[in-house]
Amino acid sequence: MSLTTKPITLHINGKQVGPVPVPEGVMMIDFLHEYLDLTGSRLGCGQGVCRACVVIHDKTDGSSEEVRSCITGAHYFEGKKVRTIEGHATRNDKGEVVALSPIQQKFLEHYSFQCGYCTPGFVNAATVLLERLKREPVAKDAVDQTITDGLNGHICRCTGYVRYFEAVKDVVMTTPGLVKESK
Repeated sequence: MSLTTKPITLHINGKQVGPVPVPEGVMMIDFLHEYLDLTGSRLGCGQGVCRACVVIHDKTDGSSEEVRSCITGAHYFEGKKVRTIEGHATRNDKGEVVALSPIQQKFLEHYSFQCGYCTPGFVNAATVLLERLKREPVAKDAVDQTITDGLNGHICRCTGYVRYFEAVKDVVMTTPGLVKESK
């Protein structure tokens, strides 16, 4: 018996990948881990509930969305642009991290994680939220609810929710253009 493979070509973290022959039915998280050695996305529940596995899909209209990679086949991403947790920090020519993204930095400053297993999903969720707020600023009195809504689907077994929330709020409130005055 042999597996049927199909080529996949996509952009991951700004670089073209493929075409790579991948068996049909392989989940995106397995493609990232096994084919590309991008192991930052975490397989938590395997059912799309905990969202430790989310990656960012950059849409053609300039918006972005979270996609659960444990329940989404790799071939769904054919021709698409994807960001993983490995794509957030700025790296030098040697591939060494020289600067963290604003959300990564604030997560460190606020000690937002304990075991860190869910952190990649929270970083991606917060990044999608920040990018949305750049396009559609939120009223100051709606910031707390907006952050809650943006992170609400993510599960943290260590109960680090408050610190994740505080870190995201810090970024939102200190980044010009994300918040507008309440009416």
